Amino acid sequence: MESEAFDAVDLGLLHALQVDGRAPFSRIARVLSVSDRTVARRFARLAATGAVRVTGVTDSGRIGGAEWVVRLRVRPHRADELAHALAARPDTAWVTVLSSGAEIVCVFRTAAAESAPLSALARHSDILGVDAQRMVRHLTRRRWSGRTSALDDDQVAALRPAQPVASAPVALGDLDRRMLPRLAADGRIGYPNLAGALGWSESAVRRRLDELRRARVLGFDVEVDAALLGYSFQCVLWLTVAPHHLATVGAALIESPEIAFAGAITGPHNIIAVAVCRDADAVFDYVVDRVGALPGVTRLDTAAVARYAKRAAPALIPR
Repeated sequence: MESEAFDAVDLGLLHALQVDGRAPFSRIARVLSVSDRTVARRFARLAATGAVRVTGVTDSGRIGGAEWVVRLRVRPHRADELAHALAARPDTAWVTVLSSGAEIVCVFRTAAAESAPLSALARHSDILGVDAQRMVRHLTRRRWSGRTSALDDDQVAALRPAQPVASAPVALGDLDRRMLPRLAADGRIGYPNLAGALGWSESAVRRRLDELRRARVLGFDVEVDAALLGYSFQCVLWLTVAPHHLATVGAALIESPEIAFAGAITGPHNIIAVAVCRDADAVFDYVVDRVGALPGVTRLDTAAVARYAKRAAPALIPR
């Protein structure tokens, strides 16, 4: 894959961080056959310009939580203000402005027994309609191929962290509740700084972070603007699929290189997906020739992504 914004080293670094967001620069440098200083300098440049951000992502299901996909029809001239307000909330994980500002889609994270916080949204004068559906299952477990195509299998294996272990859902303690937001804001924060900010010993913080990773409570993602990689058009797909075809359609979607995320949800549209394509023509071809042709798809709605107010990471925590 070629990119006008990133060269081969940058693309290798992005892929490496997607394999292990906390991999030491020395290990990444060995895999890329460059110096430690080169990797550190490249990452510092990309992070300083906002092109790349590593964030710690918590699996809601592993801690007894739930996710709600909330779709809002809004007054377009107030869309950005509303999106930024939603992004500032600690219970949102994804806030996206769609359809030139006519819609906002966000994901709320709640306790398993709680509903999405819709009352205040429904009363807001600039919100014209609200729909909320429970996320039943994340279908995608691999990363979007647009940022994971630079390394070969041997290089990926050299970077892959220890495999998770099977365990029951995890109850979070005080250290976890304080540490996870810090890692969400900066997934590569150093252990000394993290321990100092939390007031715990470095050994305790290091040990607990490793335990959360092994239990699949904590993972790491790389946020990068797809346009910098040459993909200028993103859209949200809402699919209605006959129940007996749901597994087949889900499997087909997650094998598509265009799909960055797919999940099963409640409601009349039982799958939501995010497609990332080179341009509008590529979206048309993908939707018509491949998604629309899947057996069992009875309805397909699309909405173009105008901008992201929040992906996974919250606003940076002042230090």
